[in-house]
Amino acid sequence: MDKVLLSGNHAIAEAAIEAGCSFYAGYPITPQSSIPELMARIMPESGGTFIQAESEVAAINMVYGAAAAGARAMTSSSSPGISLMQECISYLAGAELPAVIVNISRGGPGLGNISASQADYFQATRGGGHGDYRTITYAPSSVQEAWDLTILAFEQADIYRTPVMILSDGIVGQMMEPMERRTQIPSPLPDKDWALTGASGRPPRVIKTLYMEPGELERRNRVLEDKYKRISSSEALYEYTGPDDPDLLIVAFGIAARIAASAIESLNTEGEKGPGLFRPISLWPFPSKALASMAGQDKRLLVFELNAGQMVEDVRLAVEGRSEVLHYGRPGGADVTPDEVAERITASLLKN
Repeated sequence: MDKVLLSGNHAIAEAAIEAGCSFYAGYPITPQSSIPELMARIMPESGGTFIQAESEVAAINMVYGAAAAGARAMTSSSSPGISLMQECISYLAGAELPAVIVNISRGGPGLGNISASQADYFQATRGGGHGDYRTITYAPSSVQEAWDLTILAFEQADIYRTPVMILSDGIVGQMMEPMERRTQIPSPLPDKDWALTGASGRPPRVIKTLYMEPGELERRNRVLEDKYKRISSSEALYEYTGPDDPDLLIVAFGIAARIAASAIESLNTEGEKGPGLFRPISLWPFPSKALASMAGQDKRLLVFELNAGQMVEDVRLAVEGRSEVLHYGRPGGADVTPDEVAERITASLLKN
C-alpha cells in the first residue's frame, strides 16, 4: 500500500471519515485547530455535517444530540476546551451514548502554553467529570497510530456505547510522517435500537441521565460498573520492546515513549542487557496485568512522562511494591531531548 505524508491531526480527521463519522462539531484552539479546519472541508464531501460551534460547551452538547440520534459523532479540542466539555462527557457516559472526543493536549494548568504536554492523564483516565464513570482512552505515539486508533475508537464507542477519548499532544498532532491510509472493511454497526429516530410505527424511546426514584440511580451505576469491568478485562493495549528480562523497564506513553525509544537507542548497550520500553497504548483500561507480569524485586521501573507525575500512580498500583518505581517528569510543556532522558536512564541503572 502506498504511503502518504500526513500530520497527526490530519490523520485523525481523515480516519474519522474512514470510520464513518457523519457529524463533527468543534471549536478552534491551538494545537488542534487543524482538525476542524480539515473537517470543515472534507465532512461535506463525505455527506456528513460539520458545525463550528460557538463554544466547546455547545460543541459537545451537539455531539450528544447527534449520538442520541444514532450518528457516529466526534469533537476535538485541546486541554482547556476539554475541561469545558467535561459535564456533557459525563452525560454521554451516563446515557450510554457512543462518541469520540479528541484531546490534542497542551501545557497547563490554566491557559498554560501551546507546547506538548501529558498533564491531562488524570482527567482522561479518571473520567474527568462528575459521577462514577470512565472513558476508554487511547494514546497514539505516531501518525500511523493516530489513524489506526481513531478508527478503533469509533468501533469501541459503538460496541460499548460509551465515549472514547484520543489523548494526543501537540507534537504528535503537528508532526508529519509517512503513513498508510489503511482501508478498513466497514464493520456492521451494532443495531442502535436505543436511538431517537422518531417513534412512527414503534414504541417511544427515552434517553436520560436523571434517575430520582429510590435505588434507581444505583441500579443504573451497577450496569455501568459491569460494563467497565468487561472493558478492563479485555480491551487493554500495550507494546513492549527490549530484552526478555530487563533490569530496568522504562514506562512511557505517547510522544514521551518516542523520546524514550530514541534515548534507549542512543545508549551503548552492546554486549550488555539494555533497558526495555513498556508503552501503554490504552491509558484506560491501563495494561496493569501485563506490566505486573514484568515486575520483580530485582527490577527497577522508570516512568517518564511530560507532567509532574500522573501515570506513575497507575504503574505503582500495577506492580504493588514488587519493583522500585522511579519517576522522571517534565511538566509545563517542556522540550525534552533524548539525551536528557538517556542521562536519567543511565543514572537509574547505576542507582544503588
